[in-house]
Amino acid sequence: MGKYQLDHKAQVAVTKFHEKQAPAKFDKQTHLEKLRAEYLQKKQKQTDK
Repeated sequence: MGKYQLDHKAQVAVTKFHEKQAPAKFDKQTHLEKLRAEYLQKKQKQTDK
């Protein structure tokens, strides 16, 4: 038995805290969609001129 044992409620709270503190995971699919949208907007502005 560890010195600092947490009950289930405290373990859930600690897990939730660490999830919020962790940096956002890099999602390649959404990043590519964002880049594509920016590119298409830029391309559209160039063709409008």
